[in-house]
Amino acid sequence: MTGDLRFVAARVADGDVAAFREIVDRTRAPMYRLAARLTGDLGEAEDALQEAFVDAFRALREGRYDGRSKVETWLYRIVTNASLDALRRRREIAQDPSREPRFDGLVTAEARVALGELNTLLADLPPQERAALVLVAVEGLSAKEAASALGCSEGAVEQRLVRARAALRQKQQEVSRA
Repeated sequence: MTGDLRFVAARVADGDVAAFREIVDRTRAPMYRLAARLTGDLGEAEDALQEAFVDAFRALREGRYDGRSKVETWLYRIVTNASLDALRRRREIAQDPSREPRFDGLVTAEARVALGELNTLLADLPPQERAALVLVAVEGLSAKEAASALGCSEGAVEQRLVRARAALRQKQQEVSRA
C-alpha cells in the first residue's frame, strides 16, 4: 500500500465521508485475505470485513484513531477482532464443527484447493495462535505490528507463533505417518 493513509483518516475524522472510500479501496484486498484465513469461510469473511469497516468508519468519525500506528495496522486489529468474533459465534451455533468452508462461484478451483488446504492446517489452532500466524507468516506483518493488531505484547505474539508452528509441525508429522 503506497502512501500514508493517516492523512486520509484525518480527512474522515474532519467530516470527509467520501475519503473513507479511499481507505476501503486501498486496504480491502489484504483485509479480506486476513478475514478469509481467520474465518476459513469466504462468506463469513465478507461479513466480518463489512462489520470491521463499519466499526473503523465509526471510530474515525468519533476520533478514536489516534494516528500512533499506521491505518493498516489499526485496521488489521479491527478485522482480526471481527473475524475472531465470527469464529466465536460460529462455535456457539455450529452443530458440525468440521463443516467445510463455503466458496462463491468467483473463486478459481486452484484458490479453493489452496484455501481448503490452508484452512485444514489452521483449523485446529486456537484463535489467538491462528491470528498471530496469519498476520506474521501469511500477511507479512512484523511481530511488533502483529502485537499492535492483536492488542498484546510482542513477546506474546512470539510465544503464539512458537506454539502455532509446533502444532503445525506435529500435525504435518501425523499426516506423514498416515
